[in-house]
Amino acid sequence: MMCTVVTACSGNAGPSGSGTAENHKNSKANLKEAAPSQTKLSPDEPAWKLDTTPITFDWYINFDWYTSRWGGNVVSEYITKKTGVSLNFIVPAGDASEKLNTMMAARSLPDFITLGSYEDSVQKMINGDMVLPLNELADHYDPYFFKAADPVKLSWYTQANGNVYGYPNASSSPADYRKYGQLFTSNQTFVVRKDMYEALGKPDMSTPEGFLGALKAAKEKFPEVDGQPLIPIGLHEFTETGNYSLEAYLQNFLAIPQQKDGKLYDRRSDPTYLKWLKVFRQANEDGLIPTDVYIDEKRLEKDEKISQGRYFAMLYQWSDFLEINQALYRKDPNKVYIAIDGPANDAHDAPTLAGNGVSGWTVTLISKNVKDKKRAIAFLSYLLSEEGNKDLFLGEKGVTYDTIDGKDQFLPEVMHLLNTDRQAFNRKYGASYMYWMLMDKNMNLAWMTGMDAEPAKQIADWTRGKTISMSEFENLGPDPTTKEGIAQGENTRLWAETLPKLLMAGSDAEFDRLFAAFMKTITEDPEYEAIKASRQAAYERNVQKLKSSLNP
Repeated sequence: MMCTVVTACSGNAGPSGSGTAENHKNSKANLKEAAPSQTKLSPDEPAWKLDTTPITFDWYINFDWYTSRWGGNVVSEYITKKTGVSLNFIVPAGDASEKLNTMMAARSLPDFITLGSYEDSVQKMINGDMVLPLNELADHYDPYFFKAADPVKLSWYTQANGNVYGYPNASSSPADYRKYGQLFTSNQTFVVRKDMYEALGKPDMSTPEGFLGALKAAKEKFPEVDGQPLIPIGLHEFTETGNYSLEAYLQNFLAIPQQKDGKLYDRRSDPTYLKWLKVFRQANEDGLIPTDVYIDEKRLEKDEKISQGRYFAMLYQWSDFLEINQALYRKDPNKVYIAIDGPANDAHDAPTLAGNGVSGWTVTLISKNVKDKKRAIAFLSYLLSEEGNKDLFLGEKGVTYDTIDGKDQFLPEVMHLLNTDRQAFNRKYGASYMYWMLMDKNMNLAWMTGMDAEPAKQIADWTRGKTISMSEFENLGPDPTTKEGIAQGENTRLWAETLPKLLMAGSDAEFDRLFAAFMKTITEDPEYEAIKASRQAAYERNVQKLKSSLNP
């Protein structure tokens, strides 16, 4: 699902963080409070098998749109019967960062925590001694963890104190790209409503003129959709850190480099990027971007508008509306969203879309408040292992899947429901990573037989060959608790405030003045050079880590 989003974000939870020696000592003391049982632990045998008595863990998911529940479907009931573990998911009802910050301030974190790998809160929890080192938990209670976990991912997430506190999902290393690269897809897409696009004669939207012309033509030809105004262009939500669509997505479509001659490049100042931001400014001036795009485009509101087919085009993460597009396809295959070539640079270079990086989309941590350390690390090891991933993806053999023609794959009736009604599939089976917190998308390539149905196939296929690893550019931000980290946070928020102003500027000249004022503010910040130096050092460390992972 996800990304990728993942994959398109920027943040500060660095893979080489700054855990202190004191925190390291405290965490060891905390682990020694409960000695492991006398049962001999084996690095070759999962520890979850030693205790399958019933236990329920509280699991915080830092995404307000996640509505899945544990229980009532094949996968969750099978895993609970097998391991004894049930889960109580906790999600924020409103602002996710506010909910998490409140729990952190009160030091009342639940057993497990899953949040974006790019979020500042990851490092804050580690620095604040609120989460347990997974490697020490494994040493004490489940050495099988080291066999199940990917050593490259463990190395990537190793802190300065030698500990690993979180494990990613949807993570791919350079070795994975060498092995599977041509199969990888990206979530970053430019999509249009098929029937409208074809009615307009399939215009070329890769140039500024063609882009604006198509949006105007769509508005004129289709002013309303079932009595409601057409929205010519849809984007991701504007947040306190910016807008994915108008930053990484647009920059990747334009194939703007992230480094030049080994030095990080500020893509925001790139002439081609600014040229296209002015295209969006013109679209706003021409009435092609409604005001609500700036103020209330939360995920749920956007989902509703997509389900109504009100967007003509979207620069958006396609997995977010996968189920909706499937439902639209069932009603009318011509009224679905399809991927096409979107904004491009003057040379029309192919997009450089973000695939899964080694940091992954989310990271999962175990709180110091966890009710049972041994069961927690054992369950985490199970979920990230091949066995756990297979259970999460395929479910129970003979019930949801079987070995057919020599391959483990969904039963025909299960596959049919997956390809035609994802929501019903989730309710009944809960498979195909409805529980995605520890999913390994490289493992599931072995179980993808038959999963090529429309309308998802067309979009996924469009991204193949355009998807690249951007791991070396992940999590470059300085520690958010340092002076430069705090300063970067302030600069990021300033950019988030400036971006919509750029689009709402009354002229290109006003756009230029606003952008120049933004650049002047951040470059005159006393911490500006320290921020640049910190990011450059992090980038160079990432490059070396990735080289080491290919030549262990």
